[in-house]
Amino acid sequence: MTRVSDGDGGTERAGGSAAGDPVLRVEGLHKAFGGLVATDDASFAVERGTITGLIGPNGAGKSTLFNLISGFYDPDDGRVWVDGTDVTGAAPHDVAAHGLIRTFQTPRKLEGMTVREAMLVGPQDQPGESFLSLFTSPTAVADGERANLAAAERILEEFEIGHLADQPATDLSGGQTKLVELARAMLAEPELLLLDEPVAGVNPTLANELAAQIRRLNDAGTTFLVIEHDMGFLMSLADPVVVLDQGSVLMEGPPEAVRSDERVVDAYLGGGA
Repeated sequence: MTRVSDGDGGTERAGGSAAGDPVLRVEGLHKAFGGLVATDDASFAVERGTITGLIGPNGAGKSTLFNLISGFYDPDDGRVWVDGTDVTGAAPHDVAAHGLIRTFQTPRKLEGMTVREAMLVGPQDQPGESFLSLFTSPTAVADGERANLAAAERILEEFEIGHLADQPATDLSGGQTKLVELARAMLAEPELLLLDEPVAGVNPTLANELAAQIRRLNDAGTTFLVIEHDMGFLMSLADPVVVLDQGSVLMEGPPEAVRSDERVVDAYLGGGA
């Protein structure tokens, strides 16, 4: 990413664009709800292969920004590109088809499903989702289901939670649910995975396990954009870190520069909007 020094040890984007290999580019995103401005000309890029953190005080616009990027909200202004494709205003499933998958702060527990069955919600473009395919291409549907089941079993083992496969999804702890959600997201083979507070309400042991899994997946080629209020967790994991305040990007830089920047301290201690 092309950056210029901010004069205080941190770095910021030059011209709002990336000169490297951005898998996500956000330009001038603006969203207001009535008279409340949630995002205000937010611009940044996420380079392929990074774990990029997104932080900011309560009400800074982080969740709104995730919803705009992933297609759950339409922006009032601005553009979003995923892997070079303009996905501005596209529906969530269309954004996902371009390789951007997201998780949620509070995962939805799928009633009446085992963990294995809940995993099978994850893959994209399943042949069995088409009622017509059940009659016109039954072999393709059966082959696709077998392949997805094998992939689900493999990923559960990679996450070291294969022993939970037959357990009801609603019986999992909060941390186990977050692990299953992360594992399910990987069935969609994302280029970029957006994590919304992955360790909120998670005990320290499972938080460490989630961090280890994120690093493992990143080493294998998955790019991450992570919102997290646990600064210790995020600062040990992410580089760079983007700071959002009052709907705008305040600064961007390595964790040590962000942590010591006076603007960031003022935004948090001053209780930014």
